[in-house]
Amino acid sequence: MNSDDPTSIDSIIYNHTLCNGWTNSSEGAIYHLGNTILFLGYMGGSGAYGALYILSFLTPAFLCLALWGWLTLCGLDVFLWNLLLMLQCLAQVCHLIFRLMQDGLANEELSALYTAVYLPLDVPVQVFKEITAASKSKVLSLAAEETYAVEGKTPIDQLSFLLSGRIRVSLEGQFLHYIFPHQFLDSPEWESLRPTEEGNFQVTLTAETDCYYISWRRRRLYLLLSKDRYIARLFSVMLRSDIADKLYSLNDKLFAKSGVRLDIRLPSLYHVLAPSPQGSEGGSASSPPHRSQGDATVMTGDPEPSNHGSDARNIHPDQGKTPVSKSPHQLWPSDTEMPSGEDSTSLGGRYTRGWFA
Repeated sequence: MNSDDPTSIDSIIYNHTLCNGWTNSSEGAIYHLGNTILFLGYMGGSGAYGALYILSFLTPAFLCLALWGWLTLCGLDVFLWNLLLMLQCLAQVCHLIFRLMQDGLANEELSALYTAVYLPLDVPVQVFKEITAASKSKVLSLAAEETYAVEGKTPIDQLSFLLSGRIRVSLEGQFLHYIFPHQFLDSPEWESLRPTEEGNFQVTLTAETDCYYISWRRRRLYLLLSKDRYIARLFSVMLRSDIADKLYSLNDKLFAKSGVRLDIRLPSLYHVLAPSPQGSEGGSASSPPHRSQGDATVMTGDPEPSNHGSDARNIHPDQGKTPVSKSPHQLWPSDTEMPSGEDSTSLGGRYTRGWFA
C-alpha cells in the first residue's frame, strides 16, 4: 500500500487535518431532538420489556438523524445509515411485541391464576395456555345466591375452578363447608366417575358472593389429559390435594353423642359413615353379623370340661331346654358409643359415599 495514499491508515491516524476553529452555527432542531431521544432510549433496563423500551426510543431517534442528514447536512451516506438503523429497530420492536403477545395471557383473571397457583409449581406459560385453551379461555361468573349445581338434578359434565368469591356447599339444606378461591368446585364428583360413566351432583353449590370461575367440559378435558402426561399428572396432584382439603373441612362436622370429634383419617370411620339397616326394635345403628341357621343360638354359659360329665348333670337342671339367645343390643356396643349426631351419619356419610362411589 502506498504511504502517500490519503486513505491509508497512517494518513488517517497521523496526517489528518486538525480543526482550525469551532463554528458557532447549530446543526438544527432535528439533530438535537434525535440525540435527545437517543439519550433517553439508552436509559432502559434489561429483559424483554427493557429491550422494548430501548428500541422504541431508538426508532424515532434514528428517524430524526436521517432527516437531519437529508435536509440539513445533505449527506446521502448519513441519511442511508440512519435510515437503515431506524428500520432495524422498528423490526425488532415488532418482533418483541409479537413475542410478548404470544407469551401473554388472555385477561387479568387468568394472569392472576397463573401467578398464584401454577407459577409456584413451575408450570411453563405455554402449558398453562394449553390448559386454559381447553376451557376456551373464558371466565364465567355467578351472581350472589345463584346456584351452580343442585343435588340429584345437575349432571356431572364439567370441572370448574374458582377464581374469586365463595361457594356454599349444602346437603338437603344443611351447610357442609365453603369453597374458596383457587379450589375446584366439583373435584369429588369428577373423581367419583369414570370417563364413560354419568352421574348427578349429590350436594348443592350456591354462590354466597359474586364469583368468577373457569370451567372445562368433561370430554374435552379428558382428551387433553390423554394426550399430555405432564398435564394429566398436574391435574391428578391438584385434584387429590383439593379433595383432601374438602375432607379435612368436613372433620369438624363429625361428632358423637358424647361430644368427641371424629378424625376422618381413621380407617374405621368408614364403618361409622356407611349405611346401616334399621333394626326391628327402634332401628339400632348397628346389627349383628349374619349367622347360619345351625348357629342361630348363643350359649349363656361356658361349656364344661369333658371329664366332669357326671357333675354337669347335677349342676344344669335345665338341660334339654332350648337356650335363650341374647339380644343384639347385648352383643354389640351401646348406642351411646356410636356416633349418631346428624352431621356424622346423615351429612358426612352420604357426602363421602357420593365422592367415592
